[in-house]
Amino acid sequence: MPGEEGELTDDALIRQAGLGDRDAFDVLVVRHAPGVLRLIRTRVPPAEADDVLQQTFLAAWRAAAGFRGEAAVKTWLFTIARNFAARARERERRAPVADVPLDQLGVQAGWGSHDPETLAMAAERRDVLAAAFDALDPEAREVLTLRDLEGLPGEDTAALLGLSLAAMKSRLHRARMTLAARVRGEVQGATRRA
Repeated sequence: MPGEEGELTDDALIRQAGLGDRDAFDVLVVRHAPGVLRLIRTRVPPAEADDVLQQTFLAAWRAAAGFRGEAAVKTWLFTIARNFAARARERERRAPVADVPLDQLGVQAGWGSHDPETLAMAAERRDVLAAAFDALDPEAREVLTLRDLEGLPGEDTAALLGLSLAAMKSRLHRARMTLAARVRGEVQGATRRA
């Protein structure tokens, strides 16, 4: 965790990176790339996500010396990622995109059991959740990712999204309720079909 004994904070690392310390910047990349990638995946097709991630960290490296500390480093990185994701989304709006199935990603990540029945049930639950999440509008997916997956504080999330705290909370509540309703609908639909 950032700030643990012997480990430099994000602020210290970005200051060192701003002075040209590539190793300090590499620590930031390792620390934040998974979360930045999760955010990017809410905004762009999977085929574009790695490119946007690389663009994000390249831009952050180039801008490290100008980091003013007005927001947390993580929030700053998310802002850069959102900007590049918006550009990529504009380019991709015209082309159809095939998603990587969530169960395939889970297997690649090493999740699950080797028991076929357990694997099938887990895959079905992941498919239901993934389908419900994917059916949300991009703004709902984004606020859920920032708050619930990345744990970004409410104030930072609101600032990143360009919303008041109250508006962000309203969007988050609506996104959670919509996701829950979609999951419930999928489960009830599967039960009726069985």
